[in-house]
Amino acid sequence: MYIIGIAGGTASGKTTVVKEIVNSLPAGEVVVIPQDSYYKDSSHVPVEKRQFINFDHPDAFDWELMVEQLSMLRKGESIDQPTYSYITCTRQPETVHIEPRKIIIIEGIMALVSPELRELMDLKIFVDAEADDRLIRLIRRDIVERGRTPEMVLSRYERIVKAMHDEFIEPTKKYADIIIPQGGSNEKAIKALQMAIQFFLDK
Repeated sequence: MYIIGIAGGTASGKTTVVKEIVNSLPAGEVVVIPQDSYYKDSSHVPVEKRQFINFDHPDAFDWELMVEQLSMLRKGESIDQPTYSYITCTRQPETVHIEPRKIIIIEGIMALVSPELRELMDLKIFVDAEADDRLIRLIRRDIVERGRTPEMVLSRYERIVKAMHDEFIEPTKKYADIIIPQGGSNEKAIKALQMAIQFFLDK
């Protein structure tokens, strides 16, 4: 088993990198675990206050469950991954059953924050991108996928996202074995990464 952690700022291109990796590998050899699935449940918070929760802070994640389930996969055990709704900010009753695979990818803005999580990884990747590019992609994504207005996205970026990126996400770049500049548009870097993963599979 080969566990890969892929971190990077919000809308840096992580999902694009992951898709390119998955598409280059044989079907059934890889499973992707989104860190976003492990946000703590906020159903106890009044609906009108949920938009003010800081989802870009390490405290927003259920690190204990994340480490526990990744450890189970490492040992060859299956897991029932939680699911999370961005619309309601709550953990859903449905889970996703995941069996161990040769390649496990855990992807999220803070995938490299936890020392315990990093210890379980064989390869650590940081997807880098300019702040302006990330902001543009963030606005487009949150309008379409999360039902937010441009004003809501900009307000949250100014209040939370930029500061949290500088404090918690950017510093994890030092833990990365590979840094991919220019985000998901860096075809050469992604190709090199694909080749490295394929080399492991061929061993």
